[in-house]
Amino acid sequence: MQNLFFTCMLVGITTLLSSQSLAQIVETEPPFPRSDDSVTIFFDATQGNVGLIGEDQVYMHTGVITNLSGPGEWRYVVGNWGTDDSRVKMTKVGEDLHKLSYHIRSFYDVPPSEEILELAFVFRNVDGSREGKTANGGDIFIPVYDQFDGLVAIFNSEPPGGGILNPGYVYPVEVLASDTAEVELRLNDSLIATSSGTILETEVEFNESGDFTLEFTAWNETDTVFGVQNLTVLPTAPVHAEFPDTLVHGINHVDDSTVVFGLYAPGKEHIFLIGDFNNWSVESGYMLAIDSQQDVWWIELTDLEPETEYAFQYLVDGRIRVADPYSEKVLDPVHDQFIPESTYPDLKPYPHGKTEGIVGVFKPRRDEYDWQITDFERPALEDLVVYELLVRDFSEKRNYQVVIDSLDYLKRLGVNAIELLPVNEFEGNISWGYNPSFHMALDKFYGRPEDLKRLIDEAHARGMAVIVDIVLNHAFSQSPLCQLYWDDQNFRPSPDNPWLNVTARHPFNVGYDFNHESEATQYWADRIITYWIEEYNIDGYRFDLSKGFTQNFTTDVGEWSEYDASRIILLKRMSDVIREVDEDFYIILEHFAVDEEERELSDAGMIMWGNMHHNYKQAAMSYSGSNFRRVSWKERGFNDPHLIGYMESHDEERLMYENMEFGNSGSGGYDIRELPTALRRMELVSTFFYPVPGPKMLWQFGEFGYDYSIFHCPDGTVSEDCKLDIKPTAWEYLKMPERQRLFQITSALIHLRQEHDVFRTDNFEMDVGARFWKRIRLFGDDMNVNIVGNFDVENRVINPQFPHDGMWYEFFTGDSVLVEDVNATFIIDTG
Repeated sequence: MQNLFFTCMLVGITTLLSSQSLAQIVETEPPFPRSDDSVTIFFDATQGNVGLIGEDQVYMHTGVITNLSGPGEWRYVVGNWGTDDSRVKMTKVGEDLHKLSYHIRSFYDVPPSEEILELAFVFRNVDGSREGKTANGGDIFIPVYDQFDGLVAIFNSEPPGGGILNPGYVYPVEVLASDTAEVELRLNDSLIATSSGTILETEVEFNESGDFTLEFTAWNETDTVFGVQNLTVLPTAPVHAEFPDTLVHGINHVDDSTVVFGLYAPGKEHIFLIGDFNNWSVESGYMLAIDSQQDVWWIELTDLEPETEYAFQYLVDGRIRVADPYSEKVLDPVHDQFIPESTYPDLKPYPHGKTEGIVGVFKPRRDEYDWQITDFERPALEDLVVYELLVRDFSEKRNYQVVIDSLDYLKRLGVNAIELLPVNEFEGNISWGYNPSFHMALDKFYGRPEDLKRLIDEAHARGMAVIVDIVLNHAFSQSPLCQLYWDDQNFRPSPDNPWLNVTARHPFNVGYDFNHESEATQYWADRIITYWIEEYNIDGYRFDLSKGFTQNFTTDVGEWSEYDASRIILLKRMSDVIREVDEDFYIILEHFAVDEEERELSDAGMIMWGNMHHNYKQAAMSYSGSNFRRVSWKERGFNDPHLIGYMESHDEERLMYENMEFGNSGSGGYDIRELPTALRRMELVSTFFYPVPGPKMLWQFGEFGYDYSIFHCPDGTVSEDCKLDIKPTAWEYLKMPERQRLFQITSALIHLRQEHDVFRTDNFEMDVGARFWKRIRLFGDDMNVNIVGNFDVENRVINPQFPHDGMWYEFFTGDSVLVEDVNATFIIDTG
C-alpha cells in the first residue's frame, strides 16, 4: 500500500512553516531531525529581522512545542535571558553565521512520554538588547519529524519577499527528500524539472506578473509526498488610484457587504491584503492601489457576508504583517486563550497556522448599541468626585459586568464620576494598560464593546460620568505604527517613521514616543480622541503623561517641567478637536508642569491633576512635610477650579499601608501603626481633603482603607518588581466595623460637599502648613465652615479662630457649640 504525505507551504506564513521556509534564518543538520537525534542549529543573522547583524557572540533562547502546549506555548525553556549562559552560547562559524549542537530530548529534558512537535527559537546578544527573529518579529519554529513515518520531503528554499517577486527574478529552487525518491516539479501544472535521489535543484525565472504555484511530487515504492509554494509576481508598477476624499484611513464601512481599507504608508513598495476572505494567501487581486499624493494604499472588498467577522492583515513589502492601526478589534495569538468565556463569549479564534502576529477583525455590518440614556447631564466640574478604577483589580472576575453590579455601591459612596484606567488594546492581559498597542481597539480582557457601553449607560442612569484614561504619549512595539517603520537592529522606530520619534524627547518615557508635531500623528490622534467620544459616549479623558507632548529634547526633569509654549499649542489644538465634537467634555491632564503653564491650560478649559500624595501621607503618619495648600486651585494661581486634587492614585503607595508600616507613635499607647488608629488618621486627612472646593479624586478602595502595598506580590511579599502585578480586591474589609466607619465618613464628606454651596465658594482660607494642627475656613452666603484638626500624636490646645461668634454645629457628632469668644482655645484629641 502506498502512503500519501502533503507538505502544503504558504510562503511567508511562519506558523505553518517548518525548516523549509525558514531555512534562510535557521537550518538544521540533519534536515529532518527527530527528538532522539543530535542536531546542529545554524542561525543566519542576515535573514529574518536582521536584528543581530554584526554581532560576534550570539545566544539561543529556546524551548519546544509539545503535544501538551497551548497555541504558541513554549515548554522546557533553556536559557537565562540577558546573561552569558554557556548552555545556549553559539559558535561563530562565518560572517553572521552561528551554530550550536546538542541532543534534542536530553538538552530540553523532555520526558519520553511527551511528544516534541517543534523547536522554538529567539536569538539574542549577551544582554538581550538585540534579537534575531522572523522578518515580522515572530518566534522561529522548526519541526521535529517523529510523527512522520516513511518518506518526508520539503522545499528547502524560500523565495524572497514572502513569495512576492519582481519581474525577471530567477528563483533557485531546492527540494530535499529524507530518502531516495523520484521528484517532479511543476509550475502552474506544467512539468519543469525532475530528479532521482534526495535532492532536486533548479532555477525558475519569472517574467510575467500574476499568481503562480510551484508544486513538487516525491515518491518511492511506499510513499508519495506533495509540497506547494504560492508566489506572486508584481506588475512593473503599482496601480495608482485616487483615495476618495469621503473616506478615512483605516476601515471604511460602505454598506453591509462592502468595506474599503486605507493604509497610510509613505515609502512602501507594495501592500497586499490577506485574511479569511482569501484564505490568507497572497494574490494579485488583493494588491492595494496607491494614491501617491496622499501616500494612502487602499482596496475595496465587496460581496462580504454582513454578519461575518473577518480577520485580516496587511502584508507590507513582503515582510511586515500588521493589522490596521485603526482596528476596533484585534486577535492575539498568545494571550486571547486566557480570556474567560464568561467575560468574552464566542470570541473569534485566532487563525493559527495561517499567519503570525496581531490580526485585525471587522464585520461589514456594524453593531449598533441602543443607548437608554440619551440626555445625560454631566456633573458640574467643581462638584466632581472621581473614583479611579482598574477593572483588572476591582474584582476577581476582572470584567465590566462586576463594575456594573457595583454602581449602586459607588452611588452610595457619593462619587459622581468613574475614571477607568486604559481600556484600549494593550500588550498582554495583566497590565495597568499604559503599554498600548492599538489605541482604537477595546482590550478584550475586560469584556466586549457592548459591555463597556452598558457600563457607561448604567453609570449615566445613576448620574455618574465616565472618564477614560488615554495614552497618546507613546505606543509599544506591537503597534502597527511601530512595526511599519522599525529599526530591528536597534529595536526602536526607524528615522522615516511618520508618527514616532527615534528616541524619546523627554525623561520618564516608556514605550516609543509620539512626535505630536507630525501631521501624521495629529491625524491619527484626532481620529482616536474623536472615536471614543462618538462610539462609546464617554464624558472625559485623562491624558496620561501629557507633559510629554513636546519635541523639545531634554533629559532633565526640571527643565522638562518648565514653561513650553510649543506643548501648550499642541494641547490646545487637541482640545479644540475635542470641543468640536463635545463642547462640555472633561479634559484632564496628568501634566505636572510649572504653574504658569498649567494656569494657561486651565484658562483654556483643561483640568490639571493635582498630586498631593506626599503631603497627606506625611500628615496621616504625623510627620513633617504635610502642607495641604496646593490641593487648592487658588494656591496655584488658577482662575477657575480646574484642579483635581488627590491623596492617592493608581501610581502612589497606599496611605493606609504607609500608616501601618511607618506611622508615628506617642505617649499613652497611641500608635498609628495599629489598625484602628491608622483608620482614624485616614478619617482625619479625608476631613481636610474632600471639603476643599474644587474637584477631587480617590483611588479604588481608598474609602475603606485599602492597605495592600502598591508593590504587593502574588506570593504575599513586597517588592518594587511587583508594582504592576494583580492586587487583592479586599472587598471583605467592608465587613469590619472600623472600615465601615471610614466608608461612612468618606461618604458623608462627599455628600456634604455636593449638597451645600459653601463647598463651591472661592472665598476660603487654608492654614494647613503646620505639622501638628491645621485649619480650613470656608465662607458662603448662607453657611460658614471651620475645619480644625490635630495631626500630632499627642493632645493639643488649638485656637480654631472662628470667623464669628454664635452657635456652631459639629458635623460628625451633631453637637452644637456656643462660641462667645472667637479666640477661645480647645483641647483637641490626637487624630
